[in-house]
Amino acid sequence: MPTETLPRNVNPENPRPDGSGPQSSRPGLPRWATSFGNQIIASLIIGLGLGLLAKYTGNTETSPNGLGSTLQTIGSSYVSLLQTAVVPLIFTAVVSSIANLRQVSNAARLAWNTLLWFAITALIAVAIGIGLGVLLQPGTGTGLTEKAGYAGSNGSWWAFLTGLFPKNYLGLGASTTVADGATSISVNVLQILVIAVAVGIAALKVGKAAEPFLALNASALAVIQKVLWWIIRLAPLGTIGLIGNAAAVYGWDTIGSLGKFAIAIYLGLALVLFVVYPILIRSHGLSVRQYFSGVWPAVQLGFVSRSSIGTLPLTQRVTERNLGVPREYAAFAVPLGATTKMDGCAAIYPAVSAIFVAQFFGISLDLTQYLLIVLVSVLGSAATAGTTGAFVMLTLTLSTLGLPLAGVGLLLAVDPILDMGRTAVNVAGQALVPTIVAKRQGILDEALYNAPRASEPFSDDSEAAMPREPERAAAAPARLGG
Repeated sequence: MPTETLPRNVNPENPRPDGSGPQSSRPGLPRWATSFGNQIIASLIIGLGLGLLAKYTGNTETSPNGLGSTLQTIGSSYVSLLQTAVVPLIFTAVVSSIANLRQVSNAARLAWNTLLWFAITALIAVAIGIGLGVLLQPGTGTGLTEKAGYAGSNGSWWAFLTGLFPKNYLGLGASTTVADGATSISVNVLQILVIAVAVGIAALKVGKAAEPFLALNASALAVIQKVLWWIIRLAPLGTIGLIGNAAAVYGWDTIGSLGKFAIAIYLGLALVLFVVYPILIRSHGLSVRQYFSGVWPAVQLGFVSRSSIGTLPLTQRVTERNLGVPREYAAFAVPLGATTKMDGCAAIYPAVSAIFVAQFFGISLDLTQYLLIVLVSVLGSAATAGTTGAFVMLTLTLSTLGLPLAGVGLLLAVDPILDMGRTAVNVAGQALVPTIVAKRQGILDEALYNAPRASEPFSDDSEAAMPREPERAAAAPARLGG
């Protein structure tokens, strides 16, 4: 059977879905041991065990023991590796995604529908968050006292709007600590996104003269994706460090005082992921089981990495290979979603957190303030920009409502634990919307969507970065024209 006729999620060495085709004669580990999902689950268990061992052998946040320090170093090093790829990945991916619109005859309609469904799902998620906050009353009876010293001025609308304007080409900023004279470099992901969008649109307008630049950008993206795939392959090791450090520092004690808040957040995330998304999938005539089996590798990586941007290559790959979204459209929608589509960080979390802060400080919210929560969540999600943590979005929400920003400090202790679930839901939504839009526009490869999951999403590192065969590329505009 010719390789090019196979579905994208079928291994050419074993073309039959039932596994009865020819097998490789090379010896190796059993399939269950090489499965990325199984490796992540095993790493979660190992990390939790090591973390609790460190916790109950004297590890604290201020005075870590040897095991705790090791786990912290492994986890922070893995996150640092992911973050090093953020700047070049966002720029090259967004420019390429905009350039790919040249191959889509109904690009404007696809873009509009993508943004519309981003807003629809965000609206549903924030409504669930508000409902849970009002119903569960997470800010009452916590036993906590106010923590001073948290400055959240960077979350104002004015700071958000002025932050859109890049101060330099790389979106970099520097700050120096007066006490020790140390200078730290920060990256404004939102500014990089603005720069990339402007460059991508300019390249489209320039036309043929921009072809060499776009070819160079595509090559750079391929190289960056290859490096990032190497980093992603280290995810099981990073998982041990990240989960282990969270357990070693916080244990079960810290979660107890904010238990109702954590339950409200995870209940909201579960409702969105396991109720809202399946309803949307079924309402479009698609299999819920196939959606989850297809997107699950990216959800797992998002859970442990806490970074939508770091998970972007895998999210795009499963959206194309497993869910059947055309590559030309997925290359636009998934990077856009990784920087703006945040049902967990920008909808559920700020809604429940704002209600928590209001209840903690004894402030009653009126209908106008609830509507403001909805508005901020639907329109302001770009403020999170795909990076770990959602405190920019939270302070933006609190400042809009006029709530005390000091309340943010109350939630710092459990944020790493909550951020894992938030990012997992973000990633699931970033694959869901392109699937729905592709189905509605008649461009979804339903045979591929419904095909058995015959191989891991890592089966061919280079395929996602390589151009398609000439005959497929030539056919793409007609097929996407709807």
